[in-house]
Amino acid sequence: MERALKRTHDCGQLRAEHIDQTVVVNGWVDRIRDHGELIFINLRDRTGVIQIVTNATMSGVSELRSEFVLSVRGPIRHRAEGAENPNMPTGQVELDAHAVVVLNTCKTLPFPVSDERQMESVNEELRVKYRYIDLRRPTMYNKLDLRHKAVKLIRDFLCARDFLEVETPIMTKATPEGARDYVVPYRLQPGKFYALPQSPQQYKQLLMVGGVERYFQIARCFRDEAQRADRQPEFTQLDLEMSFIEQEDILVLMEELTTTLIRELCPKQMPTPWPRLSYRDSMARFGTDKPDLRFGLELCEIGDMFGNTEFNAFRSVLDSGGIIKAVRYPGGASLSRKDTDALAEFCKQFGAKGMAHFNYTAEGLAGGIAKFVPESVAAEVQRRMGCETSDMVCVIADTELVANEVLARLRNEIGVRTGLADPNVLSFCWVLDFPLVLWNEEEKRWDSSHHPFTMPFEEDLPLLETDPGNVRAQCYDVVCNGVEWASGSIRIHRTDIQSRVFDLLGVDKATQRSQFGHILDAFEYGAPPHGGIAPGIDRLIMFMLGEDNIREVMAFPKIGGGYDPMMDSPAEIPQQSWEELGLALRPVNEKNI
Repeated sequence: MERALKRTHDCGQLRAEHIDQTVVVNGWVDRIRDHGELIFINLRDRTGVIQIVTNATMSGVSELRSEFVLSVRGPIRHRAEGAENPNMPTGQVELDAHAVVVLNTCKTLPFPVSDERQMESVNEELRVKYRYIDLRRPTMYNKLDLRHKAVKLIRDFLCARDFLEVETPIMTKATPEGARDYVVPYRLQPGKFYALPQSPQQYKQLLMVGGVERYFQIARCFRDEAQRADRQPEFTQLDLEMSFIEQEDILVLMEELTTTLIRELCPKQMPTPWPRLSYRDSMARFGTDKPDLRFGLELCEIGDMFGNTEFNAFRSVLDSGGIIKAVRYPGGASLSRKDTDALAEFCKQFGAKGMAHFNYTAEGLAGGIAKFVPESVAAEVQRRMGCETSDMVCVIADTELVANEVLARLRNEIGVRTGLADPNVLSFCWVLDFPLVLWNEEEKRWDSSHHPFTMPFEEDLPLLETDPGNVRAQCYDVVCNGVEWASGSIRIHRTDIQSRVFDLLGVDKATQRSQFGHILDAFEYGAPPHGGIAPGIDRLIMFMLGEDNIREVMAFPKIGGGYDPMMDSPAEIPQQSWEELGLALRPVNEKNI
């Protein structure tokens, strides 16, 4: 075997200007085409593909297979007339191989990487198990490349505005962030544990107390929570905090940063300026604090019109304190009975007892509960909701919580089915003025709507002990196409206010000192007013690429339950480790898993 050849050029960079130059390229065999005396090899590296032409009699060439790793030397030639490939950046030229060195062989692949079309049928767990092979595909490399460029642009943008990048600890203390912590046993004192950070929240606030003033970090975070298409147990976020600022400063900075990212790296449209919705307004109009604003179809409460009708199903809901709310389905009057039944089943998945409906047609009101809808009510609904002939009105009669949840889901489904949710548009918006706390009916207590370090509005502070449900928080979310992307707030920077909030949340004084004494003490040493935000890097790349699953934009993701089939982790540890850590296994109550 000839000695390995030193690379002079990347496969994807070779062009007509390199003709007659002798080059060396390295890469993987993408395809082989045997034409008898001549063998054509597509050689691939991270930059692209170059066609190699070699004689079938050259030593070892006949034994080459897909994904063998090669080093090839030879002059660049112009492809024969009619053999050019305009679909390849290197399609005008080819490399006339004078030497081919096999750097490594390759077993039969568990799935093909040279044909993207075949990947649609490949099991996702198999892709994750052999992620190092999956990453060879140009589409996967391009996703990582976009992520790299986005992170670099974020760093450049913030550094130009005097932000300081600071790394905060990964091994820290458990904090109430809304999900379970991943814990790490402390060998030197059995029974004590570190926790992996759900976010660097307390550290970045302490950096503000330390006078850093403008901090950011591309932070790794960990949350032991149920897996979803847009969640992973470990993820990356841009963590950002500023001192001596107001909410408006964060909103302006974040919108400017995002606009820069999208315009430089993504061909999708992004309407600007971003709309701003209050929490109450968003819930009333869209049934959710994560509205998709690519389309209208706002929800409409219509219970006031049915109070005097003979339709008992609606009247009983109203009499019990519920609401009647509806969403318009453009063109929905043409749906079949089977289709409307399927919509009703869809609604039941999210808590509805069923879905009522009626249609506006050229012949008048029809379908569903049309016979129970007086003409005057139909006219008023049409006016309020902007219904046109051929539209369906989908109605949910239930508690406000259920009606909003169901109709928000149904509205998004209608947006997708009708094509109103344009995949080429990124519709960002701000949701502001959240309630500071929400009542947890199951546990009969107040819970933070965001986290316990959020500053209430100054004018609402007197309500903390008397009317906490009406205390507004100085917090803000960024939503894109119906998905939360970033959450932030102006923070509490005074010990007395922080202690009052802990009291409201049922955190007793002893626990306040044991869990949060460090930050309560810090606030007494000249803590400045401060605030920040934390957008998700993974979700940003999902938006830009139009991916539905977060695993598609991460180099080494996990599958359901946080399992990594490539590393076969989590895994058992040796008995010696149990003994060193002073730990022992005991049965776990499955309902707590």
